[in-house]
Parts: sequence; structure tokens; C-alpha cells
Amino acid sequence: MEDIFYRLSKSKFRSKFKLSYKNKKYIEDKGIDKIKEHAYDFINKRLAPKVILNDGKQTPMRGHPVFISQHATATCCRNCLYKWHKIPMNKELTKQEVDYIVDVIMKWINKHIPKEM
Repeated sequence: MEDIFYRLSKSKFRSKFKLSYKNKKYIEDKGIDKIKEHAYDFINKRLAPKVILNDGKQTPMRGHPVFISQHATATCCRNCLYKWHKIPMNKELTKQEVDYIVDVIMKWINKHIPKEM
């Protein structure tokens, strides 16, 4: 996983994403376990199906820490998943693929929140 984070850090677009104060406060209020639940929910509903009608537009650019992380980690759509993570398109994601995606998202979030959270 370190390789993907290294490559993402070299992308001008991917590296510009940061958690706002509001995002950090939301994480603090909800707790990191709840944020992980949200990540699983978003991935299972928005990325895991074989067919996604609005692929490429299903992940908002703001509004939830998971959405920010998805754009920062290229886990926002099936095209990005393929380009950056080599997860094939046009198939339902496996449990292992969903777990990997959530792990990437959560690792990014944990790197960007204050240590005292």
C-alpha cells in the first residue's frame, strides 16, 4: 500500500485534497469507527455494483471526510480504481476489493487527522 500512497503524493490533483476543520470535527464527533462504517456503506452502494449509471460522478467533491479521501486516494470511481489500483471495471467488486478500498480510505483519513483524536 505504500507504493500507491507514494504515487498519489506525486499527483498534483490527488495531493491537493485536505480535510477541512469541519471534516475533522465531524470525525471527532462521530468517531473513527463510524467513519469506517460510512466508508463501507458508500463503497458498497456507489462503487461495488457491476453497473454504475453515473460512474465518474458518483462521489461528491466535498461534504463528508470519506468523499475527500476517495478523491485523494483515487477510489472515487471505477475508472480511477482501474487506473490507480488496477481493480478491473465492469464487474462487481469482491469483499477483498471492498476491504482494500476502505483500508486505503481509512489510512489516508488517519494520516490527516490530529493524533489526539
